[in-house]
Amino acid sequence: MSRNLVELAGPDVAADFTRETIVVVGTGAIEHHGPHLPLNTDYLLADTIGGSAVDQAAADGLDIWRLPTLAFTKSDEHSWAPGTVWLDWDTMYKTCVEIGRAVNTMGAGTLVFANGHGGNTALLQVVLREIRKLYGLKTFLMPTLIRTPPPAGEGLDERNLGIHGGAAETSIVLHMRPELVDLSRAERWVPEHLADFEYIGFNAMPVSFGWLSNDFGPAGVVGDATQATSAFGERLYDASVAQAVASLHEIARFDHKQIG
Repeated sequence: MSRNLVELAGPDVAADFTRETIVVVGTGAIEHHGPHLPLNTDYLLADTIGGSAVDQAAADGLDIWRLPTLAFTKSDEHSWAPGTVWLDWDTMYKTCVEIGRAVNTMGAGTLVFANGHGGNTALLQVVLREIRKLYGLKTFLMPTLIRTPPPAGEGLDERNLGIHGGAAETSIVLHMRPELVDLSRAERWVPEHLADFEYIGFNAMPVSFGWLSNDFGPAGVVGDATQATSAFGERLYDASVAQAVASLHEIARFDHKQIG
């Protein structure tokens, strides 16, 4: 049975949705990913992994449905590059809050954003609180791409800087849609100098900084796509779907009253 909410008739939503119903919205992006990856890389992550997770969670018995994945989101760090389509922060903020309003009107009780683009994260965290405040929904944000080591013997070395168009994203697109990847155009685009800072950086370093993707060079990539393999991509895909399914099960049993 399809879990695409938009394939239901309106009266069925009204009759069947309860406060136990979970609605998942993927948040992707259409943005520059270097010369070797397609513009829809982050959209593929959100839509494909998020959709598989919803299907598996529903097969496990969860009352869960998915709305269409948002393609155009907050990608202004890549706005310098042709092909990027982005929303201003306030447009995306209002859009997501109004999706929350609609989900509340449906009678569902939980809204989950399954995010495939790191540039959306901070804004979506603000959105979660606003929807919670306005409509009382349980709101969650979960990633669709897990961070996991490469298969044994593949020696991935991006100095913890593979955040955009590097080995992980290139590998998972190689697994999901290999015809969209051109490894002959891949290079190592790692800002080695940044790895030497003790506090400033990405990936949970204590000091973050504002950046545009072309701050790191004209390719607009941060990572080493030459190390990508379809085997690593398959491992990432399987682990990402498994984590998303497990996350949805935790979300289903989460109770705010138990955290007070």
